[in-house]
Amino acid sequence: MKRLKSWFFIIFLVSNSIQSQKKDRYSIFTIAFYNVENLFDTVNDSLHFDDEMTPGGNYNWTLERYNLKIAHIADVISKIGQAITRTCPDIVGICEVENLKVIKDLVDHPFLRPYGLNIIHFDSPDERGIDVALLYKRDRFIPISFKSHRLLIFNDSDKRDYTRDQLVVGGLLEGEEFYFIINHWPSRSGGVARSQPYRQAAARLNRRIIDSVLRLNLEAKIISMGDLNDNPTDRSLKNSLTLSDTENLQSPAFFNPMESMYKKGEGSLAYRDQWNLFDQILLSKNLINKDRKLYTFWKAGIYHPTFLKTETGNYKGYPFRTYVGGRYTGGYSDHFPVYAFLIKQAN
Repeated sequence: MKRLKSWFFIIFLVSNSIQSQKKDRYSIFTIAFYNVENLFDTVNDSLHFDDEMTPGGNYNWTLERYNLKIAHIADVISKIGQAITRTCPDIVGICEVENLKVIKDLVDHPFLRPYGLNIIHFDSPDERGIDVALLYKRDRFIPISFKSHRLLIFNDSDKRDYTRDQLVVGGLLEGEEFYFIINHWPSRSGGVARSQPYRQAAARLNRRIIDSVLRLNLEAKIISMGDLNDNPTDRSLKNSLTLSDTENLQSPAFFNPMESMYKKGEGSLAYRDQWNLFDQILLSKNLINKDRKLYTFWKAGIYHPTFLKTETGNYKGYPFRTYVGGRYTGGYSDHFPVYAFLIKQAN
């Protein structure tokens, strides 16, 4: 009788263990964004101001340096979130890429080739010829629509300032309708105050895109990410796009998980001994839900392992750049990548 009770007890423990494992099993979807800082090929493009990023230019940009840059960026992307998912991100937004060729070289590098990343890219009218793009795993995300939206801004002389488009990609993630907006808003060149209206215009374009998606489907899940050249607390975001928390779930404003990080002093790039968090991932409120059968936001972060940081000197701890003050250093980028995890209960 005692032996029979012992067997029942063992079966009970094993059953509980199996049930516990089932409860903890989730499908994880990783989203990342990376400003790769001047990923140019070595060929001079007569239509854009890319002369300095050529072998005869100021930066002496050679094929050897280009190949090393491709390897560096591919290595970084392959490792984002890998400690948790054992694979590279499912969706990657990138900016400061010159053309489709450099993106193809990137996804075809041995560090990324095994993951089967596809590309969605449009040439933008930016004066330097830099674009945004979206990379996605073909076995996890099915794109249905994609469009490039022009940002029309004008300088003090009432002449058009040509800048990056905003890329919008809609598709299905395991049956759920998602839209991804990839951004690279106007820089702070000329001063923060003087350039602020340009980023506010970018925010308004973002808002119009979001509203147009919601008119078609109120339940669509939207993620807007990019280098916004503003911090989470700046006017361009707070006036028309984001809230500080998740309390008002009925609001059309987005939840910005990067805001709390910024308030703690964290950043994705540094300037004059001050950290900024320009690289952000914004989420529509329906991604903050308690339904474990649908994808929901889990957590976000800044990817900054030691090898991405400058080791010594005045810029110790800053992102390890390819060039510093015109001097080649063989680094990665002046930005750290950012990421977010979505989870749902696995079948």
